[in-house]
Amino acid sequence: MATTIIHKEVQNKPAKSKKGLQSQLIPWVFALPAMIPLIVFWIYPMIRSFWISLTDWDYISPTYTIVGLDNYVSLLQSDSFYQVLWNTFYFSAGTVIPTVLGGLLLAMLLVKHSKGFGIFRTILFSPWVTPTVAVSIVWSWIFEPEAGLANWLLSIFQVEGLPWTSSQTWAMPAIIIVTVWKGLGWSMIFYLNALKKIPVSLYEAASVDGASHFKKFLHISIPLVSPTTFFLIVVSTVEALQAYDQIQVMTQGGPAGSTRTLLYMYYQFAFEEFNMGKATALATVLVVITVILSLIQFVLAKKWVHYQ
Repeated sequence: MATTIIHKEVQNKPAKSKKGLQSQLIPWVFALPAMIPLIVFWIYPMIRSFWISLTDWDYISPTYTIVGLDNYVSLLQSDSFYQVLWNTFYFSAGTVIPTVLGGLLLAMLLVKHSKGFGIFRTILFSPWVTPTVAVSIVWSWIFEPEAGLANWLLSIFQVEGLPWTSSQTWAMPAIIIVTVWKGLGWSMIFYLNALKKIPVSLYEAASVDGASHFKKFLHISIPLVSPTTFFLIVVSTVEALQAYDQIQVMTQGGPAGSTRTLLYMYYQFAFEEFNMGKATALATVLVVITVILSLIQFVLAKKWVHYQ
């Protein structure tokens, strides 16, 4: 009797193991359509890019020489790399902070007004859907030192005109102004949606307790829109690190490299100097910086982001 039971269990094991294998393969089968483009358009290009960064490929010749980490060493030993790194962080901080805070303030002004304010929301959001190249061309005319609108407005207040994009001091602030102006409406739309989801009863209870408008904003609005704030900071930071169009149109990285960022430096290495190995090494460094900043933001978010 015992021998028969053991024999049946041995016969059932292959069937059970086969069913277990099938249950493990089913999720992979369903995930395969999403994994194929992920591998083809993301994972493989990253691996290929890192491989190119270990060579001296000039983007034209079919042959190349493996130089190992020489491209990375050359970057880290270059003074211009650290100047570009500083420009990148300067631009990122100068655009992300005003865009997020300005979007929140605009949303606070418009959230309680439903009639007649739709046109203002449309106007404020329209720069975001306008191509960056077109926006940059228009702002280049505005910042023109002799006949531009910006200096004309300054002259009304008896302020001397600024050289703007032709000055090492003012070129980066000019690009930051354009970038913030373009992104304010986009940030505002997200905050409007977040503010409308806050229960009115919370504000009513705070009013009964005698809380001022500022305290309501500080202790109710800001904590409850913190997930939106976190999302906007992460996305805006990534976009700031990848900014290129407005720099190319308005200053071409000048004057004297004062507006050259990491991505613009990548463009110069790759398509002006045809040094694809060094360019992809710089791109790899940019990816690492982006990942590090994102991880820092995710870690800090645990302390101040409040999910309902």
